[in-house]
Amino acid sequence: MVEKTKVSKMGGRQIPLHRDPKVRAVAFQAAAVLFFVWSLWTIGSNTVANMEQRGIVLGLSWLDKLAPFQVGFSPFLDNVLGENTYWRIFFIGVQNTIYVSVFGIIAATLLGFVIGVMRLSPNWLVAKIASAYVEIFRNIPLLLWFFFWYFIVFLPILPGVRESISFADAVFINKSGLYLPRPVTENIGAAVVFLLICTATIAGVVYLTRWAGKRQDRTGEQFPVLPTSLAILILVPIAGFYASDSPYSLEYAQLGAFQLSGGINLTTEFFVVWFALTTYTAAFIGENVRGGILAVSHGQTEAARSLGLHHGQNIKLVIIPQAMRVIIPPTISQYLNLTKNSTLAIAIAYEEIASIWMGISLNTTGQALIIIAMTVGVFWTLSFLTSALLNWYNKRVQLTER
Repeated sequence: MVEKTKVSKMGGRQIPLHRDPKVRAVAFQAAAVLFFVWSLWTIGSNTVANMEQRGIVLGLSWLDKLAPFQVGFSPFLDNVLGENTYWRIFFIGVQNTIYVSVFGIIAATLLGFVIGVMRLSPNWLVAKIASAYVEIFRNIPLLLWFFFWYFIVFLPILPGVRESISFADAVFINKSGLYLPRPVTENIGAAVVFLLICTATIAGVVYLTRWAGKRQDRTGEQFPVLPTSLAILILVPIAGFYASDSPYSLEYAQLGAFQLSGGINLTTEFFVVWFALTTYTAAFIGENVRGGILAVSHGQTEAARSLGLHHGQNIKLVIIPQAMRVIIPPTISQYLNLTKNSTLAIAIAYEEIASIWMGISLNTTGQALIIIAMTVGVFWTLSFLTSALLNWYNKRVQLTER
C-alpha cells in the first residue's frame, strides 16, 4: 500500500504527514487544548453535581440577601447591621483591600527609595543602618511581622479607651485605633465648588512640574518646583475653602460609656497591616533602588561632578532618572506582592476581602465556588491594572533607540 504523503517536498523528498514537524506541532497543541478544556469541564461538572447533592444551588440571587453580620471597618461605604446585602459585604471587602494596598504602596515606595539611597551613602553609619534594616525585615516572614507589631508592640503600648491619648480634644489614640475629625457638609453645591478648586489646583501643579522640566531641558535652569508646589497645594485650597463659604464642618469623636463614637476611626488592625506591609516591602524596594543606582555607569557621576553638580543634584538630576529604567520592572512585582500579601491580615482580624468574603461569607452561605471565583477575579483585576499602569510609565521613561 502506498503511504499518503504531502504534495509539497522538502529537500527533494516527500515527507509523510505523521512525520512533518509542523503537522505534529499543531496536532500536539490541539490535543493539549482539548485535554485542558476536558479537564475544566470534568472538574466543573463534578463540583456542580456535588454542590447540588448538598442542597447548594448555583446562582447569584443569594447576593441580594441580607448578611447576618456587620463589618467593623468601612471607611467609605455605608455599613449597618441588618441592612448589608452580600453584594455590599463584597464591595466593602474590595474597598478595604484597595485601601490598605494603595496606602501601603505609596509609603513603601517612599521608604524604599530612602533606604536604597542610604545604602549607597558615603557615610558609614548611615549605610550600615540601611543595610541592617534590609537584612532584618526581608529575612523574617511577613506573618511574623503582623504578630510582632500587633501583639508585642501596639496592643501592649496603646492605652484603653478611657485613657485615650488626646490632641486638642480632636485626635484620639487608643487600643481601638486612631480617631480623626470627619468632614461633613450640608451645602452640596459649595462642596462641589470646593472639590473643583482642589482638582484644578492639582492639575495646575502637574502642569507646573511638566513646564519646569521642559524649561530645564531647554535652558538648563532649575525652577523651585517643590516649594512652589507645596505653597500652591496649601494656600489655594485654604483660600478656596473660605471663598466657597466654608462648605465643610468637622465632626469630632465623642467618648461614650464604653467607646468613642463619631469621627473617622482608623482601626489598630488597619494601621498594623499598613505598617507591616510598608516596612516589609520597603526592604525589597530598597534593594531594587540600590541595584538601579549601581547599574548607572560611574562615568555619569564623574561627568556630573565635572559640571559642578553637588551630591544631591547628582542623585536627583543624573542618577535617579537613569536608574528608574532598571528600578521599575522589579518594583512592579513588589507592588503586586504587597496587594496579595494583604490577605495575611486575616491573622489579626483586619476585614479585607479574604477575611469577610472568603471567610465569614463563605461559611454563612456555602457558596464556595462563586465566592472563590469572585475573589480570584478581584486580585487578577487589581494585579492587571497595577501592571498595566506601571508598564505604561516604564515605557515612557525608557531610552528611545533608533
